[in-house]
Amino acid sequence: MLGEGRRGLERGRDVVVGYVETHGRARTQALLEGLEIIPRRTLVHRGVAFTELDVEAVIARRPGVALIDELAHTNVPGSKNAKRWQDIDEILDAGIDVVSTVNIQHLESLNDVVRQITGVPQRETVPDEVVRRADQIELVDMSPEALRRRMAHGNVYPAEKVDTALANYFRVGNLTALRELALLWVAGKVDEQLDRYRAEHGIATTWEARERVVVALTGGPEGDTLVRRAARIASRSKGADLLAVHVTSADGLTGADPANLARQRTLVESMGGTYHQVVGDDVPRALLDFARGVNATQLVLGASRRGRFAQILARGVGMETTARSGSIDVHMVTHPEVRKGRRARERSRAALTRRRRVTGWIIALAGLPLLTAALLPFRATLSLSSDILLFLSLVVVVALTGGTWPAITAAVGGFLLLNWYFTPPTHTWTVAAPENVLALVVFVLVAAAVSTIVDLAARHTREAVRARADAEVLSTLAGHVLRGEAALPSLLGRLRETFALDSVALLERRRAPTPDDASVPSAWRIIATSGGPPSTCPGQADTDVQINENLVLAARGRLLDASDRRVLEAFAAEAAVALRQERLRQEAARAEPLAEADRMRTALLAAVSHDLRTPLSAAKAAVESLLSREVRWSPQDREELLATAGESLARLDRLVANLLDMSRLQAGVLGLALEPVSVAEIVPHAIDELGAAAGRVKADFSPALPEIDADPALLERVLVNLMSNAVRHSPAGRDVLVTAGRRDGLVEIRVIDQGPGIPREAYERVFQPFQRLGDRDAHAGVGLGLALSRGLTEAMGGTLVPHETPGGGLTMIVSMPVSSRP
Repeated sequence: MLGEGRRGLERGRDVVVGYVETHGRARTQALLEGLEIIPRRTLVHRGVAFTELDVEAVIARRPGVALIDELAHTNVPGSKNAKRWQDIDEILDAGIDVVSTVNIQHLESLNDVVRQITGVPQRETVPDEVVRRADQIELVDMSPEALRRRMAHGNVYPAEKVDTALANYFRVGNLTALRELALLWVAGKVDEQLDRYRAEHGIATTWEARERVVVALTGGPEGDTLVRRAARIASRSKGADLLAVHVTSADGLTGADPANLARQRTLVESMGGTYHQVVGDDVPRALLDFARGVNATQLVLGASRRGRFAQILARGVGMETTARSGSIDVHMVTHPEVRKGRRARERSRAALTRRRRVTGWIIALAGLPLLTAALLPFRATLSLSSDILLFLSLVVVVALTGGTWPAITAAVGGFLLLNWYFTPPTHTWTVAAPENVLALVVFVLVAAAVSTIVDLAARHTREAVRARADAEVLSTLAGHVLRGEAALPSLLGRLRETFALDSVALLERRRAPTPDDASVPSAWRIIATSGGPPSTCPGQADTDVQINENLVLAARGRLLDASDRRVLEAFAAEAAVALRQERLRQEAARAEPLAEADRMRTALLAAVSHDLRTPLSAAKAAVESLLSREVRWSPQDREELLATAGESLARLDRLVANLLDMSRLQAGVLGLALEPVSVAEIVPHAIDELGAAAGRVKADFSPALPEIDADPALLERVLVNLMSNAVRHSPAGRDVLVTAGRRDGLVEIRVIDQGPGIPREAYERVFQPFQRLGDRDAHAGVGLGLALSRGLTEAMGGTLVPHETPGGGLTMIVSMPVSSRP
């Protein structure tokens, strides 16, 4: 950033430094030479002075470019804006260009990922959208080894902090992962810019900047083969994207099997791809529009399932897509379903019911003679046109009821009856007037056309009704999942209620599959069930759905028709997902204690590396100095060295004692000896334990307070930790006050300081082991004091809670029950 500022200055731009944090680095400070620096604004918070970016001063100066460091910085309470990026927005609104800096770990969307990788939560974050709307983003990339060399040379941290930093946060693995996150994030930004450029300039052709493989899914059984083939194609190129797309018709009446699509979607996502659904009546065009829209380079289609005769009549989706594909490579993948045609269930899905077809035939065969008999008495008064219209009405009724073929039969029969009984000369097959011939022919054509249209409308109506019913069931299923009711028993119960079944069970195979194990109960185990006695194997079920090689959904109660089975398969796919999620949760629950122990061990090693080394080094240096024969120490020097060694060893002893007590607390084996204890005895002893800091602690409470039930040694340890923590954070010249009082059967001991305090949202975080708020000072201790204090207090039956001190600071309140024992 500073280099860019200096280059801009050399080009004649008006560049100022709004805020730069050098952290005492000599090279950074050298780059500031020659740049105008806007003075910072000073804010006082809880008695401590802080400096922040002076937004008003930058705007008043009105430079061409302002250099402002640390985009994700959180401003001191009392500032106009909570975050620095909001300050920068104000400066940008004033027409001033800004160059800023941000580390990849501070992006909001990556916060959880960074914490998982490094074990360190980032408390200062910036929304991704703020960074994405920058005019230019420059990635400052450096290999982990080069960055570690810079740190080792003292270019990042002071020498005394280098070893700790290299051993903890700045390990090669952490830096490599953060580097990859940065590269991927910037690559996504580049993709957005490329897509926007192509859209603004109307570029429809494919630019092969990255391999993107699109696989077209029809919902047929060949979809699994296509997905795996497309995944293999995508895996040949590093960083290639896999996208699956399904085209539905505009009226929503698709013949796709939702269970197949659900399973194939899960398969795509398990391979790192994404699933998409588009609407279009022209399937080749819809596929290519989607492929060009995502800048795809390859398109994977399945070979046609239609027979030879059907392929002669029409080229099919595959051939049509290939002809229109242009620069997109099209792969036609063969599969076992080639030229088998569509399944009978798919072909007959939209057909009318058998009952309606039979009724249509009855109306056609019985209605024609009855209508003829009814019209014969009026043959002299009705014209041929009227007779034709009445017969046409009957044909329409037959078409509405029974479909095309009964209606065609009625039209042909009506033609013959009209010719024989109502067309002069009657009772002959000849027609005297040419216009009557035309009328009869038109009657047949109109009847056939009307019957076809009516039949098609009836089929679509039936499909729509069925689709609506399926949609309502699937909507119920989706709502069931969204409400968090995806537990297997609840899901199976909803399925049983939907189809009025006696029982539903999810079965899992116990061993490798064999040809005849479907009827062997010992080969299966019940994962979950709902309703009455469940099926113990697929062979005992009235309806079973094979989810995968090892899972079967078995239903008892009644046979389900083909259309119901489609929805049942959707439920089965969701049941498999629910089972997988449940097992993942169980694995996570089992892994959590191990991960917690690993985090505790890592934090312990990181935290005590300094705290153990410092007192040991001090004690060792004092003892070695005393043992040295090259220097003759005065009595005062010897006493000072002995005092240093003693203080260091005492500090080490306290650290080891805290660690042992914390481990006992976590293991639940801490020994307690509760007895009536007087606060007036415990507090003075705890103050004496502070050593040189005891003079900064004042006690003010009544000696007449009742006794409390506590372990004297542990309560003293708690108070020592709290008071030493308060002294460490109190400003010079301000004492720590310890008070006590009785309230509602409790005695409250308050340790009050007037230091900087902590924000309310951090009240619970300070009690976590190995935590120092903000991690600002590596010398502040191992971070066990407050965690141990709360653990010991709660073990004795009390509570430890923080409160804000009026006027600024922190008050720790230890509440212990009044003793009822003599």
